[in-house]
Amino acid sequence: MCRKIYQDCEGLGEYIQSAICGEETGVNDCVVIDSDLEDLIPGFIEKRQEDIRAILAAAAARDYETIRNIGHNLKGIGGGYGFDRVTKLGAAIEQAGKQQEGGKACELAQVMKTYFENIEIHYE
Repeated sequence: MCRKIYQDCEGLGEYIQSAICGEETGVNDCVVIDSDLEDLIPGFIEKRQEDIRAILAAAAARDYETIRNIGHNLKGIGGGYGFDRVTKLGAAIEQAGKQQEGGKACELAQVMKTYFENIEIHYE
């Protein structure tokens, strides 16, 4: 299995992740996370499920400020836990809130829901 030090080298972390989570496994959504965070990940994912429900409810209510706030929070928290895709989705959700695009926010929330339903997590 890979070691944390490799992730500090530019590009090597992605190489390791693709080697662990590549075509052999048939998994498209895969992350390699520091084992020190293993106990925190179930709670992190549960909270993201709550965020998804809140985004959908806010979009239905045309509460774009809530969408923007949730997106902003997601943008800031994803990478710290090793979920860079959550950071990217958060930025897009924040933009959808700013531009008052409730439909786009719903689409992005569904993408995140699917991501967490299909993700494969490896701890190092």
